[in-house]
Amino acid sequence: MARDLVCGMTVDPEKAAAQVDYDGKTYFFCAQGCARKFSADPERYLNRSANALPADAAAKPTLIPPAALSPVPTPAQRQIRYTCPMHPEIIQLGPGACAKCGMALEPMDVAAEETPDAEYISMRNRFYFSVILTVPVLVLGMFGEKLGLHLSGGARNWIELSLATPVVLWAGWPFFERFWSSVINRSPNMFTLIGLGTGAAFLDSIVATIFPQFFPASFREMDGAVPVYFEAAAVITTLVLLGQVLELGARAKTSSAIRALLKLTPQIAHRLDGADAEQDIALDLVQKGDRLRVRPGERIPVDGVLLEGASAVDESMITGEPMPVEKSAGDPLTGGTLNTSGSFVMRAERVGSASTLAQIVKLVSEAQRSRAPMQRLADKVAAIFVPAVVVAAILTFVAWSVTGPQPRLAHALVNAVAVLIIACPCALGLATPMSIMVAVGKGAGVGVLVRNAEALEKLAAVDTLVVDKTGTLTEGKPSVVSIAVVEGSGWTEDGLLQLAASAERSSEHPLARAIVHEAQARGLQLTEADGFSATFGGGVQADVSDNRVLAGTPEFLKSKNVQQSQQAQNLCAGFGADRSFAGTLVLVAVNSALAGVIALADAVKETTPQALTDLRDEGIRMVMLTGDREFSAEAIAKQLHLEEVRAGVQPGQKAEIIAELKNQGRIVAMAGDGVNDAPALVAADVGIAMGTGTDVAIESAGITLLKGDLRGIVRARKLSRATIRNIKQNLLFAFLYNALGIPVAAGVLYPFFGWLLSPMIASAAMSFSSVSVIANALRLRSLEL
Repeated sequence: MARDLVCGMTVDPEKAAAQVDYDGKTYFFCAQGCARKFSADPERYLNRSANALPADAAAKPTLIPPAALSPVPTPAQRQIRYTCPMHPEIIQLGPGACAKCGMALEPMDVAAEETPDAEYISMRNRFYFSVILTVPVLVLGMFGEKLGLHLSGGARNWIELSLATPVVLWAGWPFFERFWSSVINRSPNMFTLIGLGTGAAFLDSIVATIFPQFFPASFREMDGAVPVYFEAAAVITTLVLLGQVLELGARAKTSSAIRALLKLTPQIAHRLDGADAEQDIALDLVQKGDRLRVRPGERIPVDGVLLEGASAVDESMITGEPMPVEKSAGDPLTGGTLNTSGSFVMRAERVGSASTLAQIVKLVSEAQRSRAPMQRLADKVAAIFVPAVVVAAILTFVAWSVTGPQPRLAHALVNAVAVLIIACPCALGLATPMSIMVAVGKGAGVGVLVRNAEALEKLAAVDTLVVDKTGTLTEGKPSVVSIAVVEGSGWTEDGLLQLAASAERSSEHPLARAIVHEAQARGLQLTEADGFSATFGGGVQADVSDNRVLAGTPEFLKSKNVQQSQQAQNLCAGFGADRSFAGTLVLVAVNSALAGVIALADAVKETTPQALTDLRDEGIRMVMLTGDREFSAEAIAKQLHLEEVRAGVQPGQKAEIIAELKNQGRIVAMAGDGVNDAPALVAADVGIAMGTGTDVAIESAGITLLKGDLRGIVRARKLSRATIRNIKQNLLFAFLYNALGIPVAAGVLYPFFGWLLSPMIASAAMSFSSVSVIANALRLRSLEL
């Protein structure tokens, strides 16, 4: 990356708008204007190089863990780098707007503590202020006579001027700054249109108020007053501010996923010294080789190896597997995972940015910045439309000044202003946001939460759906799926379950809780157990109703001298031979004899098969990715008739597989619910999160299914197609309106019919076009999903 020595922006040499060779070195610039300024006086800008951005300004984002934050921000935390989501070569210190497209820049460096968004607060305050003043201007300008407000033309104009001026010049000032930036950088965009339309309406109205004698009689009202368009300028400014508030509010959520990830790491660690004395230290002080104690219910601070003790660790944030993993001496540990039981001592191995959690944060951050925002058709056309409107206004002014009737100058000014007013992008700017707003509200009513317009637009074109297994296709927690009793043991399914649940009731193990829950669901009465004891990684034993009950693994029962008949062995082997079973077996023995087997697994959601069938009918290619074992994944795939399965996939690999599919020309949607799915969710064209999943997954996705039901994807696709169709209708109407309105405003009908379009009529036509766009967008509310 190179730095533009004139404006200070960071630019990609391969995408630079201009380059200049000077003194044997090539310098790159973001715009032709910057290159010309440098060429005129190179030494002036070379001498300012001391104020350049740091050499690593284009490096990867700085991730500030919670423990590194201090009550008073450091200079490094204040100097956060910002970049444009549409032009990633634009990088600067501090917030601002992109010099090329006018879009608000986004932070590259993310801290765990969320700070107020100054630009969002500013836009919100400007919007509230403008609403208060715009409403009376609109009422006075459009409905004053109907409401009985009989004011003289001059008095009304001065009242509107006093109310509209703060709206346009203060509330709308950021838009004029971006308008000017688009002019000097020769990059026409929506803010160019906004600046021209609002500025033309406002300046024309000021001239009409202060110098009404400039206007011909044919453009005066019955009372001789010259019409003004303060209401148009104020309303346009207010509507654009509303759009900015909504956009900035939604985009502020992009960093929430990273903050949620960072907060998974505890802020302190319990370090042991040579004498085993415990000391609490900040996480950033942990070094490789330190011995750390982790208590039950705490998250593991860094990646490392277990040295002393044993426990069960919930690693679902990494693998997606709901079953806690038994850990003993020598087993690896991952920072951020949850210690569910037992206290142990570990040795730190990977700390800071080298940890697994930090790598996931890095992947999410990079994927968020690399994802291209929705390309609005209006912005694409603006590059041609804006210059065309300016040229049309200039030609109109020249033509009327040279060939028009007297007074030629007044006619030229009025008609040129009419062209700019009727070309104002109000309808064009509302075309997409109004449809999106109505669609988002409609989707929320059926459990489909749309977090950004880009996801809604792309979902209609998705041809490949990648789904996580645990929590997406399945319930995400163990449950009893089958109970088999040994023939001749004298026990029934319910009787065996009642004994096992009574024995397991004192255990906190997830499998034990699942067995108890199944017994309660069947309405079985549990009894008190005596002599309860649990063996870590093995099972439990207890006395229930004068019966010695053992429940656990085959090894555990064997260690307790439980005899297994050939029939009992065949019973267990039957589950192993069933390729559709991918769960865990809990053997139950009563009085030293094997009585039966309880099979537990992560059950498929009831709605999943129908959802997958509906998606296949739409021609969607289905791919299942999971961090779970290959055997478990294949069993679920067989049950759901999924042909493409990739098991044992780590979080980083999921994002790589998404990229691989996209490189094949596929438009990919990713559906998941866990922390481990976050990188893939933001790497996909459309990220779809289960509302029953983690906050990180929900914050990383463009669409959230609030009920965790994959059938919501079918509804979301239907909503997406209807919304895109509605947007195209709005844009078509807006463009046709301008294509027909501009020539009429320019006066092409005057030689034939003597018709002229006054700015007042142009303003009314502009308002009508906006109302039409809004009415069309509201039709989405009646869509059946």
